Amino acid sequence: MTLLCKLIRTHLLLLLLSAVLIISNLHSPKVQAVKAPFRPGDILPLLPVQVSWPILNKLNNAADLLPSFVGTAAATNNSILHWKGACFYNNTAWLVFHNNSRTQFGGGTLHIKVTNAHSWTCMDLYVFATPYRVTWDYYLLSREHTLDFKEWESEAEFEYVKNRGVSIFLMQAGMLGTLQALWEVLPLFTNTGWGESSNLAFLKKHMGASFEERPEPWVTNITVEDIHSGDFLALSKIRGRWGGFETLEKWVTGSYAGHTAVFLRDSEGNLWVAESGNENEEGEDVIAILPWDDWWEFELTKDDANPQIAYLPLHPDLRAKFNETAAWEYAKSMSGKPYGYHNLIFSWIDTISENYPAPLDAHLVASVMTVWTQLAPDYAGNMWNEALNMRLGTQNLSLSEIIVEVEKQGSSFGELLAVPEQDNWVYADGKSASCVAFVFELYKAAGLFGELASSIQVTEFTIKDAYSLKFYENNSSRLPKWCNEGDTVKLPFCQIRGKYRMELPGYNSMDPYPHMNERCPSLPPKYYRPNYC
Repeated sequence: MTLLCKLIRTHLLLLLLSAVLIISNLHSPKVQAVKAPFRPGDILPLLPVQVSWPILNKLNNAADLLPSFVGTAAATNNSILHWKGACFYNNTAWLVFHNNSRTQFGGGTLHIKVTNAHSWTCMDLYVFATPYRVTWDYYLLSREHTLDFKEWESEAEFEYVKNRGVSIFLMQAGMLGTLQALWEVLPLFTNTGWGESSNLAFLKKHMGASFEERPEPWVTNITVEDIHSGDFLALSKIRGRWGGFETLEKWVTGSYAGHTAVFLRDSEGNLWVAESGNENEEGEDVIAILPWDDWWEFELTKDDANPQIAYLPLHPDLRAKFNETAAWEYAKSMSGKPYGYHNLIFSWIDTISENYPAPLDAHLVASVMTVWTQLAPDYAGNMWNEALNMRLGTQNLSLSEIIVEVEKQGSSFGELLAVPEQDNWVYADGKSASCVAFVFELYKAAGLFGELASSIQVTEFTIKDAYSLKFYENNSSRLPKWCNEGDTVKLPFCQIRGKYRMELPGYNSMDPYPHMNERCPSLPPKYYRPNYC
């Protein structure tokens, strides 16, 4: 045996012994309040993946990727901020202005004093932000630390910090929890069997989804003559880029599907599918109207996100009201326009604080937006800048200017995010419609909302709101004969593709009402919503 092999073997034995000690420590009673030289979690990242990750999976979850807002450190009236950290239990921070740079507005030094660590090996990770910058630091030693802002970017940043201070966010899970949370989230976006299993596990853990396997065949032999204009399609993608995105969207909104589309028949009886979010030849996500055969072939043979697909027929009374001509006019007017990124996140955020899974909040949303604005300004402008200007009644303000302006107007960024989207807003690239907004704008045009149309903003709908609306067939005897054929469970809708049985909690249960879905909470895992929110 070579020296290298001996060293490797000895190293592995030591690591396995450490793992045994860690596991036994995890399950042993704590009988004394003496500071430990280390805590099990502090050294788990040093162990082999086969040993460490099963333990990590029991300790933390994806929410640990989200920093927690602890407060703002300001320079006014000798203000000192106090809080308890994940590692250091006694922490204070204060800000001192200086002009060491000898510039017009100078800079400042943030002082952070950390004491009373729970172990000798832990550390605290922090993110520090103003509307104009985001930075981070970590602390291992119990003492006073400093973070220097050499100079403020502009008079606006100087005035903001002078009046509001520097926001401080704690990675409350520490180094270990953050690494584990990354391990839970990153596989969601991989187009592999591991990625699919990760998405299913995430939704089971965080939403209580079941994903029961259906008996084969997992693809329905559809009789297209049974499908009518206005019938709804709900898709749930569970692997790859879109699978990962949809999983996180489901988690924050409570929706058990992540994409939608709608059927249309033309004057010659041909069947089409219209959707927002179809990828064109240039790789852009746009609104498209596709022949049914082409759309269905893609979903069966080319969609690597492994979509589970449900067909939701309209109720006969609504089908009789459906104005096919007006629906086609709307669909054609939107065809080729970009996917509705402008209003994507705003259908989710209806309240100041009751839509954010802890520890996410409006402060953190502002900081994430700040980071994205620095990394990808064009993307950020498309995703939220223009929409925030719409809400604020301003034009062409940058994100940092928006944050300053909203406070000048006596409001807050959290209140601004919760302002309802308006269906008639026109952005630089036209009207904006996400997948669900597009379908329900089409329903509006087709007359399905009747006299309520002017008092309902469908750009405020999530996918859960869409399938919960009482628009669909409620008599199982009128469902097509091929609906759920071969399945031992008879769903109130028709699942036409997928290995796993789709769940749509609250399906077909809510009558439309004025200003619906404009002020609704959506906190996991129960996603409780009051009536008429």
